[in-house]
Amino acid sequence: MPDTRRTDVVLLLVAIVWGSSYLAAKSATVALPVLVVLFARYAISALACLTLQTPRRASRRWSPAELRVGAILGVTQTAVLVLETYGVAHTSAANAGLIISLTIVLTPLLDRTGARGRLPLAFFGATGVCVLAVGLLMSGTGLHAPRTGDLLMLAAAVVRAGHVALVGRLTADHAVRPLPLTTVQTVVGAALLLAPASTELDVLAHASGTTWAQLVYLALFCSVFAFLAQTWAVQRTSASRASLLLGTEPVWAVVAGIALGGERLTVLATLGAGLMVAGTYWGQAVERAHRTRTRTRTRTSSKENGTCRTPTPTSA
Repeated sequence: MPDTRRTDVVLLLVAIVWGSSYLAAKSATVALPVLVVLFARYAISALACLTLQTPRRASRRWSPAELRVGAILGVTQTAVLVLETYGVAHTSAANAGLIISLTIVLTPLLDRTGARGRLPLAFFGATGVCVLAVGLLMSGTGLHAPRTGDLLMLAAAVVRAGHVALVGRLTADHAVRPLPLTTVQTVVGAALLLAPASTELDVLAHASGTTWAQLVYLALFCSVFAFLAQTWAVQRTSASRASLLLGTEPVWAVVAGIALGGERLTVLATLGAGLMVAGTYWGQAVERAHRTRTRTRTRTSSKENGTCRTPTPTSA
């Protein structure tokens, strides 16, 4: 029981950290250009990962699979963070965290590695609820043209869903270790952002201590700690329990935005927030049940046919 509670606390901490990352990123982009924030986040993350890896198992270098998969995922992850950071710079942290949670219902539509056949109609009902929620969040105080930040967060949710599906596909086909994979991704991200950010990097020398604290928080806690802690915790609990706790991320984004960022939700946005949380949890539950039924049928069919093939699990 204590081990279960410890694992739950770690997963909840990951959700809180990810939820608070939108406010931290928004605050940092007020003081620094978006590309500088992104490069600093990746560079600090890469240095931290390299430091963690160098003293341990120095003889075990990155495998060709880890280099190849990490390079591909580094590109897609960078695309996600570019859209997210530009998006949160032009909308509220609460809205950003809620809209990006669309990833939960978009990912199963793109990732077919763990579930064969069509998704249940209920799943598309949940997706419809989430789409309605996005409309309410974008409307804010009434009907008007969508804000640039909200549209960018919507694009980030689509790209992030593709990234998550790709993670599931590539890591299922290749034996990769979490720390080397994270290290390669952060090094690739830093390399991709160096040239675009290079003309403005001098502003880092004049950044305040508060801004540097936000950059370090984004790099060490929202990137390195969150990924490694998630991997550690998921190995010690069920995927259902993990997804339930990690799914609270948008709630913490709203809490951070309102309590620490002084943001306010209008009546329409509050309704949208409630629908988004309900829709994502509903969709998550439907997809998880469908995947479980599919695996059970596949195992039963394999036994009847005299085989013991197990379907490749999808990413959580």
